[in-house]
Amino acid sequence: MTVRIGINPITWSNDDVPELGGDTPLEICLGETRQAGYSGTELGGKFPRRSADLKPIMERYGLAVISGWYDGRCDEKDVSAEMDAIMPHLQLLKDMGSTHVVYADTSRGRHDAIWGPISQRPALSPQEWPAYGRKLTALAERMADFGVRMAFHHHMGTIVETDAEVGLLMRHTGEAVGLLYDTGHSIFSGGDPLALIKAHVKRVVHVHCKDARKAVLDRARAQDMSFMAAVMEGIFTVPGDGFIDYPAILRVLADNGYSGWLVVEAEQDPSKANPLTYATMGFRNLSRMASEAGFTIME
Repeated sequence: MTVRIGINPITWSNDDVPELGGDTPLEICLGETRQAGYSGTELGGKFPRRSADLKPIMERYGLAVISGWYDGRCDEKDVSAEMDAIMPHLQLLKDMGSTHVVYADTSRGRHDAIWGPISQRPALSPQEWPAYGRKLTALAERMADFGVRMAFHHHMGTIVETDAEVGLLMRHTGEAVGLLYDTGHSIFSGGDPLALIKAHVKRVVHVHCKDARKAVLDRARAQDMSFMAAVMEGIFTVPGDGFIDYPAILRVLADNGYSGWLVVEAEQDPSKANPLTYATMGFRNLSRMASEAGFTIME
């Protein structure tokens, strides 16, 4: 089993909160990504949106474009309208050689929800799941036909947040809907990342690797903090620097033949957590643990 180790630029610059690294140039993000040892990066708000502009930049730093986040609205739009809306993003990813898109359904007010108490966020009723699953599957099949497959991101503050909702998503969708497995969002939502990966490993097509600081997690849930308040308090950190059982999780992935990217995506306040320091720590920890789990790490 082979994997590649990548990172998300949120380590340096948070698109949701510009004051968190908003003044850090793209060149610093990419230069330090390479310096820390990574083979690729996901897209962020500072990246050019035309492949003709982006390709020479990525070639200069020797980095692949892994994927890129998309604020989906599948619950609110019909399939054709949603596909039309995402096509420029898919085309950029395809041009850059990416095989998956990070798709989070942010219908019903996700951006507001990340600033509100974690108990207050949109959700689907039991009666809505079958139709939603059919619609999402149809969208994912169109993406696959285009050549960039869906990696559905369960995310705090969205209609697919908890481990139980991931289970409903998997139950009501077809194989075209791949799962983006995120340890941090599972544990913050009150879930069990190890149980989640054991339940759905066969559907995992992309992995976001963040660890959690237990004291901040417990406080965030007890005080019903917002997602972003918890981030700014330091709820997340890089793999191996928190209490999530990464060796066990990586063994499940390796034993089930996962092959793809492992992406460090540990949003923190860069004024408190030096990006290069934490990026380097994350690369070293994740590389070591992945190798020990049985993976061969490719450049």
